[in-house]
Amino acid sequence: MKRAVFFIVAALCLITGGQAHAQRALKGMRGLELRGGMVDGFHSSDNRNELGYYFGIAMTTYAKNANKWVFGAEYLNRYYPYKDGRIPVAQFTGEGGYYYKFLSDGSKTFFFSLGASALAGYETVNWGDKLLYDGSTIRNKDAFLYGGAITLEVEAYLTDRVILLLTGRERILWGTSSGHFHTQFGIGLKFMIN
Repeated sequence: MKRAVFFIVAALCLITGGQAHAQRALKGMRGLELRGGMVDGFHSSDNRNELGYYFGIAMTTYAKNANKWVFGAEYLNRYYPYKDGRIPVAQFTGEGGYYYKFLSDGSKTFFFSLGASALAGYETVNWGDKLLYDGSTIRNKDAFLYGGAITLEVEAYLTDRVILLLTGRERILWGTSSGHFHTQFGIGLKFMIN
């Protein structure tokens, strides 16, 4: 009798092995993302004065085939060297975009997506203070921004409700005084809420 039970359990394990997966990235599922990272390169003590960073929050809603809609807000800060100091340029942007899943593994643990987003926001140079410490005047003005972003994102499920995000993004903005292109590399966490 014990042999028969052992044989049946072993057969069921072989038949159903690898087929029981959690419900991941289904249409209508939503997640809250917290993300952050570096802007315009990796920074070291040599280029500390050019430090750039960003952080943001976003709401993700999955569509068919693990594609998704993303709506969020982001804060980006970049420093520009000036004599012995540095001048901060801050951007506050809102995002709306669609991410296309182009690759995933069979266990639905890793997803690779390519996204396109529209961005709009506001940029401030030196927090609106036009006069520098040495008496020089900044001629760049605070302005409204508009443009878009292209994103390559990797999602790795840590649990069924917590996802690690690795992103690379190129922002293209007009209306800015700090250049049209900014490259971002970042990491984030997504928490599934339904």
